[in-house]
Amino acid sequence: MISETELESIFTASGALLKGHFALSSGLHSDQYFQCALLLSDTKLAKRLGTSLAEAIPSSWETPDVVVGPALGGVIIGHEVARALGKRSIFTERKDGEMVLRRGFSVNPVEKILIVEDVITTGKSSGEVIALLNSMGAKTVGLMSIVLRAEEEPKLNVPIKSLAHLSAKGFAADACPLCANGEPIIKPGSRPSTVS
Repeated sequence: MISETELESIFTASGALLKGHFALSSGLHSDQYFQCALLLSDTKLAKRLGTSLAEAIPSSWETPDVVVGPALGGVIIGHEVARALGKRSIFTERKDGEMVLRRGFSVNPVEKILIVEDVITTGKSSGEVIALLNSMGAKTVGLMSIVLRAEEEPKLNVPIKSLAHLSAKGFAADACPLCANGEPIIKPGSRPSTVS
């Protein structure tokens, strides 16, 4: 299994740990950004990360039937965890701003779900996925990620496990010291930021 120290080294060596002034999809600003898509473009590393997450599932959790990866960041790593577990892999995505299952994907009320993300910051997207699955009667057994970048785990009423807790400061846009210094802002990721 990949250790937290090794994972941090991999992020740094690969250039996937970016430094600058970033507007995150959560609405927060930060001086660093974890570009997991860059890591996961290496298929051998993606497989290794997926296997490591599968091996890290606590024995106290129920065995999942399905792995759900929220689009876009959770799609590849969710698939790799599902492959390691020998389970079905599906993903949620946004339609008109709402998290939904599309493309013929569905869950049954009897199925136990493991949600897999690349990075967890505020847990907002994960919370939307949990609410969606709850509305369908499915049970979320846990939430996993490659990186937890928040200083504390978000309160989502499901257990959370990450390969690494690499906390990064997040700032409200109106209290961002990087903005106050006039540093140019970058909006990375797959979703538009909620700030300008």
